[in-house]
Amino acid sequence: MTLRFYDSATAEVRDFVPLEPGKASVYYCGATVQGSPHVGHVRSAIVFDQLTRWLAYRGYETTVVRNVTDIDDKILAKSEASFAPDFVPEGTYIPREEWFALAYRYEQEFEAAYEVLGVQRPTYEPRATGHITEMHELIARLIERGHAYPAEDGSGDVYFDVRSWPEYGSLTHQRIEDMQAAADADPRGKRDPRDFALWKGHKQGEPETASWPSPWGRGRPGWHLECSAMATKYLGARFDIHGGGLDLRFPHHENELAQSAAAGDGFANFWMHNGMVTYEGEKMSKSIGNVIAPAEMLALASPRVVRYYLGQAHYRSVLDYRPTSLTEAAAAVERIDGFIAKASARAGEDFAAYDGGGSPRAGRAGEAHGSVPEAFAEAMDDDLNIPQALAVLHETVRRGNSALADGDAEASSAALAEVLAMTAVLGLDAARSDAPSSDSAHRALAVLVDAQLGARAAARAAKDWAAADAIRDTLSAAGIAVEDSADGAAWSLAAPHTAQTNRMGA
Repeated sequence: MTLRFYDSATAEVRDFVPLEPGKASVYYCGATVQGSPHVGHVRSAIVFDQLTRWLAYRGYETTVVRNVTDIDDKILAKSEASFAPDFVPEGTYIPREEWFALAYRYEQEFEAAYEVLGVQRPTYEPRATGHITEMHELIARLIERGHAYPAEDGSGDVYFDVRSWPEYGSLTHQRIEDMQAAADADPRGKRDPRDFALWKGHKQGEPETASWPSPWGRGRPGWHLECSAMATKYLGARFDIHGGGLDLRFPHHENELAQSAAAGDGFANFWMHNGMVTYEGEKMSKSIGNVIAPAEMLALASPRVVRYYLGQAHYRSVLDYRPTSLTEAAAAVERIDGFIAKASARAGEDFAAYDGGGSPRAGRAGEAHGSVPEAFAEAMDDDLNIPQALAVLHETVRRGNSALADGDAEASSAALAEVLAMTAVLGLDAARSDAPSSDSAHRALAVLVDAQLGARAAARAAKDWAAADAIRDTLSAAGIAVEDSADGAAWSLAAPHTAQTNRMGA
């Protein structure tokens, strides 16, 4: 079967024909590092990890770019909020957490979550702040072509003129008249309320370090501009696939496409978007209190179980979380691992090749263990149909167990080779197979939990007791005990994990 993917721009499943034979280029939106990773971020990363693993399995030399947005309004606002002078005891000095330090701290949280869940590192992972020159060049091209203009109010802002580009709205199939105003800059300098910011002039009260010189005055880039500049720098003016969460289609991806195309770049040949994660059928919301964070999942189940759960649905569908979800995923992973262990022992496999949990390590997805079954390949070729691919995996496990029971060594060995190839393609061999109490996984968990305790400490300093209690209750529900003392807050994992205490200054 020809490899086929759903293209959001054309709203149809199309044959994947790479721009350069034998190669595939993929850009997917990474984190805006203004807070801890949530489950939606992690699901998206796993989806595009599955995609790029499959492209590699199919023989494509794959270049993957995942950006880090390390400067934006929310990052600056959180930095400013980290210092609350009205609540600081007299004579006590509490320094503000600089915006770049805050961004880097959260970036490390994302990296820890990606690593423990087996998300492969991209070929390139550029930061927005490292590509200001490329952004200036893109803005200049847009102004020269008549698609952008500096604000006339002297603010230093530069806007994209949406009405200058007739195809604006083509990605999300909207008319300009039906769109809401862009809320990313002061509307006084705009020709149309829907015009969006390419460059944001430096404002009084903002840190000088959060601005760069430009032909239009000191300032910083608009969110949408960053991705266009970074994608084309590393992948060229036209590349194969642009991906991200469904919530990014508008305005982020719509604006990326408009500014890139208006500048003369072909940009993405395919647009792929993954669905959202809900909680028992409802949208996750902090105000409702139904948010489940990666740190909570990793406290309840092993990373391989969490990866299985987050990667089991079709990427375009909604993934619904229920209290039993991880238990069901754990049972599925145990069936797979149980067969691998029994079949490997029967075949006399060397367990030194395994990572300790019954799951083998491989190099390029699947290459260490031969070919996947044809039915599995057909499912993956058909718009990355993971549910059908998992059905093939579990059927192969069932068939392998029957062969073991019948004493058919040849059939069980054949099934084992196929199962190992499929788990490698799905990344289940890359996620940590051990429990979160192990050194490597515990370090990743510690980064995530410490960030929650940092937010709790900030809430306590601001006397926002409701927010502080909510964070503590969330951690407690995940089996993480928090104890306060004069030295700060300490946390520990309760059974079934090995108890380990960690201290974080408040």
